[in-house]
Amino acid sequence: MALKETTITKTTKNLINKYDFKTMKRFGQNFLVDESVLRAIIDCSELSKDDCVLEIGPGLGVMTQMLCERAGRVLAVEIDRELIPILKVSMFGYDNFKLINEDILKLNLKTILEENFGSFPVKVVANLPYYITTPIIMKLIEEDINLESITIMVQKEVGERICADPGGKDYGALTVAVQYRCISEKIMTVPPESFMPKPGVESMILRLVFRENPPVVLKDERMYFRVVKASFGQRRKTLLNALTAGNMGKAKEELRRMLLSIGIDGNRRAETLSLEEFARIANEFVQ
Repeated sequence: MALKETTITKTTKNLINKYDFKTMKRFGQNFLVDESVLRAIIDCSELSKDDCVLEIGPGLGVMTQMLCERAGRVLAVEIDRELIPILKVSMFGYDNFKLINEDILKLNLKTILEENFGSFPVKVVANLPYYITTPIIMKLIEEDINLESITIMVQKEVGERICADPGGKDYGALTVAVQYRCISEKIMTVPPESFMPKPGVESMILRLVFRENPPVVLKDERMYFRVVKASFGQRRKTLLNALTAGNMGKAKEELRRMLLSIGIDGNRRAETLSLEEFARIANEFVQ
């Protein structure tokens, strides 16, 4: 079913035509033009004038304007330099807005956010490019940055993976990493018709709220993430074989004995392990 043409749809079309802008597949550019979905993202972000917001991929600035109207300060990072002159026009007059033309994956986010927001906690709000969704999320949760929440539009498949329970095909390294840091919530599924151009998949709005305290106790967080990545590195292998192939610094028989000593069968597969079991493994490596 085609989306009814709204003010946002017309604005998007006008900006694209005025600047003869060509969307680029390599940047995953699908502009959100459904006003009800935009408002759902803004509303569930729970913004106030006290909030500092990081937007990743502002595109033409339609959602960015709404963010500036709700939040105290908004910092947007856009990789496509062709969008910069358009954003300068669409964001003209918003004194609480700042734009950076960079690749988010190459930025030192801790430094950038401290330079712009000081010690204030930051809320991330973004319609993420689907081709680099996972690297962006992993960067946000692994780096030592002061984040309060992440409200994002992602491919529905990724949303299901993030919120998955142990034992299913969707449960993976991304699930375990995100659920260690955050409480995840599915907000709504979004059809392809809500975008211009239409993507070939359904999308999902997710809200991730950072935990005050992790659900498991770790001796070394870096080791935890390393164990998780190695365990899921070759999904079809048993946990023992995956860890052996993951260059964890122990021979296979040593790993087998280590796993048995903490009550974990090395013949299990990574997708059957809980966060607590991954924590046990990581802590034993540190031990």
